[in-house]
Amino acid sequence: MTRSDLIAKLADRYTQLLGKDAELAVKVILDSMSATLSHGGRIEIRGFGSFALNYRPPRLGRNPKSGDKVQVPAKYVPHFKAGKELRERVDYPSA
Repeated sequence: MTRSDLIAKLADRYTQLLGKDAELAVKVILDSMSATLSHGGRIEIRGFGSFALNYRPPRLGRNPKSGDKVQVPAKYVPHFKAGKELRERVDYPSA
């Protein structure tokens, strides 16, 4: 599902929302989630899952084109952990 699909589904489900309103709602939610993660916060959506940051320490990597060794700096990367309800729905999809 893409962002556009999500906006269309939201606008279809809630007919009182105009397309622009649905687009704004999705934008506000995603911007809020991005801002929370960029400030080191954690996001938990019950029944769906949680988003957090994982620390990756510095390491010695390799340039795949030239084979040269390069130093890869430490960084934080977003990580999603599915909740129990989502895991169960994915494991046993309804027919």
